[in-house]
Amino acid sequence: MPDQRSFDQALEGLKIDRSNQGGRRRSKAATAWIVGGVVLFGALAAWRIAVALFAAPEIETFRVLAPRSGDSGEAIVLQAAGYVIPHYRIEVASKVVGRVRWMGVEKGDHVNAGDAIVRLEDDEYQARLTESVGTLQAAKARLQELEAGSRPEEIDRAAADLLEAQAQLQEAEIEFKRATELHKQELIASAEFDQAQFRRDGLTSRVESLTKTLELLRLGPRQEDIDSAKAEVKRAEGSVAYNRTLVDATVIRAPVTGTVLERNVEVGELVTTGFVGERGAKGYVVAMADLNDIQIELDISQNDFARVFMDQRAIVATDAYKDRDYAGAVVEISPEADRQKATVQVKVQVLEPDRLIRPEMNANVAFLAPGEGQRGGEQGVSSARVSIPAEALVDGNSVFLYVEGKAVRRPVRVMRTTAAGVEIEQGLSGGEDVILSPPDELEDGDDVQRMKEA
Repeated sequence: MPDQRSFDQALEGLKIDRSNQGGRRRSKAATAWIVGGVVLFGALAAWRIAVALFAAPEIETFRVLAPRSGDSGEAIVLQAAGYVIPHYRIEVASKVVGRVRWMGVEKGDHVNAGDAIVRLEDDEYQARLTESVGTLQAAKARLQELEAGSRPEEIDRAAADLLEAQAQLQEAEIEFKRATELHKQELIASAEFDQAQFRRDGLTSRVESLTKTLELLRLGPRQEDIDSAKAEVKRAEGSVAYNRTLVDATVIRAPVTGTVLERNVEVGELVTTGFVGERGAKGYVVAMADLNDIQIELDISQNDFARVFMDQRAIVATDAYKDRDYAGAVVEISPEADRQKATVQVKVQVLEPDRLIRPEMNANVAFLAPGEGQRGGEQGVSSARVSIPAEALVDGNSVFLYVEGKAVRRPVRVMRTTAAGVEIEQGLSGGEDVILSPPDELEDGDDVQRMKEA
């Protein structure tokens, strides 16, 4: 029979320990939060999966451009994309080497032919001009002296010198005769006789020299000397003209009326006429063009080249202003093709450009069918067709259109595929939104949504 002590211990073990009851409650609450979070996360994941499975797929669309025609309804035989270029782009360079002292234009400025656009430092060129002017003046003075001949005063002086020498010669002749007689009689020494002879001979030579000098003074300068002086004047004039040209060249002027496309130098930079590296001196100061003389440069596929001919009329539109058309005409067809790209370069003149069409813009050109009196490269050309990107074509004979949130499949007839896209002969007329790269599982009538722009 168990004793009382064992019974008391058993009873004590059945009592509830209330000191640890709060910790157990907190443990249960944390467990509830964790379970709730797991359930919420699972619900969110399930919702995302459901959206991905049942939401309308996002698609990218392309607006089909309607084929246009000319004012009189001519068919468009070819459409091509190119770039706007000026007919002539002029890089205005300097004739002389110098440092920029003044820059008178900014990019986009309109200038007239002859306007000063840049001034270079000209101190060195001015000094050379001053030196050459002095040389010219000296040459002219020398020529005037020769052409004027001897002055009367110079001739009179030469005549007087001659008379004086002749008088001295006569006196020396008399003394020589006297010395000769005395020497024969041995009344004077031989040295005294020789001295009288030498004096006579010297005066004789002097009289001859003065006589020739007087004759030359009366005749004037030689014609050869005058011709030489004239040549020296011409040379000096050429030097002055050359140095004046250099001074004038330090002012760089606009060669034509046009618009500044690029400003290539700043004040203090060196402009050169020789080799130009990546750094240092500049080879030209500005680039400009007449924006009233604008062309479209295009590379036409050799497969389409037969549709293009000289003087062919065209319609030009830029990507920036699709609703604005410009009349154009083919003015240049390259005499050779590009073998690498299998294209031929063609240039279309914009007949009446405005300030909205600018160089380097993207442009689209629609070439019109030959009119009366024109001869096209291909006879019997069909009417205009629309073009779509190649990634819009499905199974080679249909496309998906985006119509009020639905994908609508439409059969088309493909004329041909070019580098620019796919030409559709039947099934599209322009203005439709075709779906690009439609998903493989897309079916006719499925809900779709346009891809949101970033």
